[in-house]
Amino acid sequence: MNLSIVIPIHNEEPSILPLYDRLTAVLEKVHRPYEIIFVDDASTDRSFDLLANLVETDARLKVIRLRRNFGQTPALAAGFDEAKGDVIISLDGDLQHAPEDIPALLEKIDEGYDIASGWRERRVDNAMTRKLPSRIANWLMAKVSHVELRDFGTTFKAYRAEILKDINLYGDLHRFIPALASLYGARIAEVPIQNIERPAGASHYGLSRTFRVMFDIFTIWFLLKYFTRPMHFFGKWGLACAGVGGVILAFVGGKKIFIGGDIIEQHGPLMVLGALALVSGLILFCTGLLGEVLTRTYYESQGRRIYAVREVRAKRETQPSDGSRGARA
Repeated sequence: MNLSIVIPIHNEEPSILPLYDRLTAVLEKVHRPYEIIFVDDASTDRSFDLLANLVETDARLKVIRLRRNFGQTPALAAGFDEAKGDVIISLDGDLQHAPEDIPALLEKIDEGYDIASGWRERRVDNAMTRKLPSRIANWLMAKVSHVELRDFGTTFKAYRAEILKDINLYGDLHRFIPALASLYGARIAEVPIQNIERPAGASHYGLSRTFRVMFDIFTIWFLLKYFTRPMHFFGKWGLACAGVGGVILAFVGGKKIFIGGDIIEQHGPLMVLGALALVSGLILFCTGLLGEVLTRTYYESQGRRIYAVREVRAKRETQPSDGSRGARA
């Protein structure tokens, strides 16, 4: 089973050489063919120069340099696309992930799991700016996705390569790959890993990331529940809004017809509310129809399937021997 190690980096000059040394020492003990792929997300320090020098000394090392700073998810996607291994392991390049935990992840893959996800059991981050928001986000994500993980946020994970082929990454969705993979029936295990103080440099994440994570959680919820049937989401709300608007306008119109009076003066705000509800319902309903068309275009134009096959088994048909053919003749 070949391994591919994918490491996105951005201005990690102090960590690169120690990480490379520790990583190769661990991989040599694993006794499996491997490749290491560093993805330089347009670093402005000497990170790429150091990696370029290492490439000249190690044929199993590959460096991808992006044209500009795209972010961690695109950097990981670039590494995943380049990876040739049967198992792909991703980790950060700042030495907060210990390469020595790789064998523990591989054990779960060997047991038959499709994803082995790291769990920072004892986090060393700031309690208010990192730990508490992370705990809330992880709880919400587990409830939304029905994937019982305690740490969605860590990059340190091992994947079977075929699982990643079914997932298109964009935005900041790399931390939610297990949730997206659950759409295709991936078997997921959680493995305790070390969480180490960053030895050098500053973190690229702050409290502001919490809001982006919340938006991503809503996106994941929608994708998991309504991606192949958007009309079920927009249609029900559209029908509800249009129904409320229709009832209000019917009430106002009936009162005008049977009782008379100045409707604008008596029920002006109510009539405006009914009209807005009716129009909003129609807009939501049309959005659902457009979503259905786009979903079909997405799957049919790319030849994608809405299911994933784990394996196919069938009884092999035995060919009759020459003697048996002669006997029937």
